[in-house]
Amino acid sequence: MPTPPTAGSAPRAPRPSRRSVLAAMAAAVPAAGLPVLSGRASAAPAAGALPGGGDLGPNVLVFDPATPNIQGTLDEIFKRQESAQFGEGRFALLFKPGTYRGLNAQIGFYTSIAGLGLSPGDTTFYGDVTVDAGWFNGNATQNFWRSAENLTLHPVNGTNRWAVAQAAPFRRMHIKGGLNLAPDGYGWASGGYIADSRIDGSVAPYSQQQWYTRDSSMGGWNNAVWNMVFSGVEGAPAQSFPDPPYTTLDTTPVSREKPFLYVDGADYKVFLPEKRTKARGTTWGSGTPRGESLPLGQFYVAKPGVDAATLNAALAQGLNLLLTPGIYHLDRPVEVRRPNTVVLGLGYPTLVPDNGATAMKVADVDGVRLAGFLIDAGPVNSATLLEVGPEGASADHAANPTTVQDVFIRIGGAGPGKATTSMVINSNHTLIDHTWVWRADHGDGVGWETNRADYGVRVNGDDVLATGLFVEHFNKYDVEWRGERGRTVFFQNEKAYDAPNQAAIQNGDIKGYAAYKIADGVTTHEGWGLGSYCYYNVDPTIRQDHGFQAPAKPGVKLHHLLVVSLGGKGQYEHVINSIGAPTSGTSTVPSTVVTYP
Repeated sequence: MPTPPTAGSAPRAPRPSRRSVLAAMAAAVPAAGLPVLSGRASAAPAAGALPGGGDLGPNVLVFDPATPNIQGTLDEIFKRQESAQFGEGRFALLFKPGTYRGLNAQIGFYTSIAGLGLSPGDTTFYGDVTVDAGWFNGNATQNFWRSAENLTLHPVNGTNRWAVAQAAPFRRMHIKGGLNLAPDGYGWASGGYIADSRIDGSVAPYSQQQWYTRDSSMGGWNNAVWNMVFSGVEGAPAQSFPDPPYTTLDTTPVSREKPFLYVDGADYKVFLPEKRTKARGTTWGSGTPRGESLPLGQFYVAKPGVDAATLNAALAQGLNLLLTPGIYHLDRPVEVRRPNTVVLGLGYPTLVPDNGATAMKVADVDGVRLAGFLIDAGPVNSATLLEVGPEGASADHAANPTTVQDVFIRIGGAGPGKATTSMVINSNHTLIDHTWVWRADHGDGVGWETNRADYGVRVNGDDVLATGLFVEHFNKYDVEWRGERGRTVFFQNEKAYDAPNQAAIQNGDIKGYAAYKIADGVTTHEGWGLGSYCYYNVDPTIRQDHGFQAPAKPGVKLHHLLVVSLGGKGQYEHVINSIGAPTSGTSTVPSTVVTYP
C-alpha cells in the first residue's frame, strides 16, 4: 500500500500585485514509500559507461486499478502542492492502462498526471481531473505549472473543471462530457492551452481572458473574453474577430505532438509522434497514433542531484535524457549535440544555472525534441538560458525540425534570478509548441533591477513556427523576431508591471519596447491572434507607443491584434506601429486591428 508523503510548508511573505501571492508556499521533501516506476533491466553498460533505463525515483508515482487508497494518495499530494507556487516539490502521477472509478485528482503546482497507454482510451477515469482556485480566493490567474495528458475522463457531473493559467498544458485528453475552464465562482482566469484532445461536449471558458486550442475536436465553444485562437480544431467556432474575438485557422501549418511515456507489456517506452503538415484533429482518433517508440533503456534516467557533467556524459554516450521530478543545479550548459536526441521531463523538473551559465544548448542538428521541463534563472546573470542552435546556424531542418514543447522559463519568483535573453532560437524550422517565458511579477527576488531580464524570446532562425507563445514582463522586448518567414499562431503578453517611470522604458524616440517586434530587415512574417496587455502599477501614467512593431512590407502580415490596458494602469497609444486606436480610461476594453497592413 503506498504511503503518502509527509506534508511540510515554508511560508513566505507575498509581494502585492495583480497576481499577488496570498498563500504559503510549500517546500518539498522526498515522497518516501510511494509507488515508483522501474523499467525492465537493460543490457549491462560497458565499463565506465552510464546505464540506460531503471528506476524513476520517489516522486514518480505509478498506479494501477488495484492500487489501494489511490484517492488518499492523490489528496495528500494535492495538500502539499495546492499553494506551493514557489516550492520545491515536483510530482508525476502515472496511471497504467485500465479503468479507475470514483477518483477526483486535484492537480496542484508542479504536478503532472498522465495515462500510460498508447492512446487516451487505454486509461479511463470515471471521475475528474480538477484544477480550481480555492487556495487563491477563487482567482485562477496564478494556477501555473501543472499538466494533464493521455487520459479519458467521464466527469462525475458531466463537466470537468480545468481552471488554469499559463504553463498548464492539457494534451491528448478525451473528455466524455464538457470542459469548464473557469474557477468555482467564475473569478479571474488567464490561460491556457489544449492540444491533441477531444471534448465530446462543449468547452466553457467563461472568465478566461485568452486561450489557444490546437489540432483537437470539440462539441462546441461557449464564449470569449479577449482572444480565443483555434488551429486545426474540429468543431471550433467560426472566424469572427473582433466580435466575438475568435481567430480560427482550418489547419495548423506544421505540428508534431509532444513525446510521452507509455507501457508496452512489461516494458516502458517513450513514443515520438510523427510530424504533420496542415494538421487537423487528433493524432489518435482514427487508431494507433503514427510515430516511433524508444525503449527506456535508451534514456539516461536523471535524478535530482546529478550534475551537468554527468548529463553531458550520458548524451555523449548516445543516450537520451529522461529528467525525473526535482531541482537540477547546473554549473555549465547541458549540451545536446546528437540529431534526434530526446530530452523529456516528468513532473516539471527544473534546471537552475547557478553561476551564470546557459542551462541548455542544442547544436544545429535535425530532430531534437525538448519537452516538459522548467528552466529557472540563477542569481548570477546568464547571457541566455536556452539556445537552440549556435549563432549563425544555417542548416535546413524542414523535414525533421527541432521541437520545443512545454518548456517553460522563469526569471525570479522562486528567488533572485537574472538573464539577458531567455530563449534564443537560431536553428531554422524550429517548432515552438507552447512555452511560457516569464519574468516574475511576484514572489521572491522580484524588482525592476532585481530580476533584470531584457529580452524574452529572440528568433534568429528562418522558417520558425510558434504555436502557443506566452511571453511576459520583460524589461525590453518580450519577443524579437529577426528570422525570415516566421509564423506565430497565438501570442499572449503582459508588459512588465514594475517599470518605475516613463524614462525606464524609453526606447530612443519610442515610448516603450514593443511586446512583439519584427526586425526592420525582415521581409516575410505572419501571425494570427496576438495580444498584449499593460498594467503599469508602479507608475500608472506610463504611455506605451504600441504593443507590436513591424516593418511596412508586403510580406509582413499580422491578423487579429489587440492591446488592453488593465484597469487603466498605463495606456497604449496604438496597437501596431502608429495604427490602431489608443486605449483609455479604466474600462479594460481592447483596442483591435483586424489586419496589418
